[in-house]
Amino acid sequence: MTEERRRGRGGDTRQRIQDVALELFLERGYDQTSLREIAERLDVTKAALYYHFRTKEDIVSGLLERIGRPVEELIAWGRAQPRTLETRREVLRRLNEALQDSAPVFRFLQENQAALRNREGSGYFRDRMRELGELLAEPGATVLEQVRSVSSLFIVYFGTFALDAMEGSAEEKRAALLQVAWEQIDAAHAGRAPIPGGA
Repeated sequence: MTEERRRGRGGDTRQRIQDVALELFLERGYDQTSLREIAERLDVTKAALYYHFRTKEDIVSGLLERIGRPVEELIAWGRAQPRTLETRREVLRRLNEALQDSAPVFRFLQENQAALRNREGSGYFRDRMRELGELLAEPGATVLEQVRSVSSLFIVYFGTFALDAMEGSAEEKRAALLQVAWEQIDAAHAGRAPIPGGA
């Protein structure tokens, strides 16, 4: 077996472990899931599991890396683009797509905030969302325009957690999220609407 194939199979095993661990974390919660239970669900020994992940924290780090990579790539892409409405709309579209692929991991992070609060890197996604928010805001924007820009980001991000409770197909719901987010970013870009109660 070539080294490349061996690495590929190892990567498949790591992904399978992460996927099964994520299933259990979502079913039982992070604190209530043990490495033994993960090994049993995989039908492997704990020693085989330890070869890839020594702790549950290592599994979570792998999950974060998996979903963090596309967000970091999106931030890098956005920074290299002109600061236009089209770029902002594309940032939201790409984020919506990335979240669709990673929705179970984001749900796990949301549902297990207390258990994960003190782990290293717990502010990682808060920092990434701040960076995305900076990409969406027009330099010198009014407070109202900044709120609309940030709202467009929150619609896509937090809307991901509300989709399960809504009726409609997954495609319809994600398209609706993106449409509402685009409406907010369009309004932020157009700006100039008076703030209610403002002078």
